[in-house]
Amino acid sequence: MVKTSEPHSTHREVELLDTLRSLGGSARTGALAEALGVSEETIRRTVKALAKSGLLQRVHGGVYLTNKDALSPFAARLGRHSEEKARIAAQVAGMIPNGSSLFLDVGSTTAFVAEKLKDHRDLTVITNALTPAQGLVGRNGNKVYLAGGELREVESGSFGQDTIAFAQRFHIDTAILSIDGIDTSSGFLLAGAAEADLARVVVERAKRRIVVADHSKFGQPAPFVACPADAVDVLVTDKAPHPVFEKRLGEWGIELVLAGPKGQK
Repeated sequence: MVKTSEPHSTHREVELLDTLRSLGGSARTGALAEALGVSEETIRRTVKALAKSGLLQRVHGGVYLTNKDALSPFAARLGRHSEEKARIAAQVAGMIPNGSSLFLDVGSTTAFVAEKLKDHRDLTVITNALTPAQGLVGRNGNKVYLAGGELREVESGSFGQDTIAFAQRFHIDTAILSIDGIDTSSGFLLAGAAEADLARVVVERAKRRIVVADHSKFGQPAPFVACPADAVDVLVTDKAPHPVFEKRLGEWGIELVLAGPKGQK
């Protein structure tokens, strides 16, 4: 009998994480095996490897992703750290000139940025997210371009190859990106493969890249690297990070901007 070779372990891990995310962040081992077309023993081996890296947690008969916040419904994520996100958004809005082109992703902090941009004029807004598109269309001469693709409920936005092809059509002055975690080794992390694929394309198309993240994202795990860390120009957050993070940001050449209670840097 010829033994069928398993795909490379990294590929299997990526498949499992993306499938788990599509199932809402948790699933029984049997359901994952059925979804991926492999044995439960293969799932258990892959889960064991991922659990060691802290990306998911094993429970009796199943698993769940560690980063629950990234997988919560969009409205719930908007409510978490809302004051901090509002301060970050106000800081970022002050960095965007009228008449510029910008990309806004599906992150909850980015949605706050869109709200703070409502008094801006003549913006060209490219987005795959419903909330920023609805908030900025028809205001002050703004033009809003909403990407097509698969519309996903958890993120309230579109993803896939159609979304990526759409983003590649634009020359973007500023990309504003939310992330799910910040790691001193890998940099900026996202919970979903499709989000990371789009983020990398947007980073390549933008002249300036701003990451927005509240303090809870420092040290938070997530499975996918959003983009090369040194490709980011500015990180706007609400509190000074631990010195080890601040040191790494400096090594990557990233400007750290703190949005305090009065918006001071």
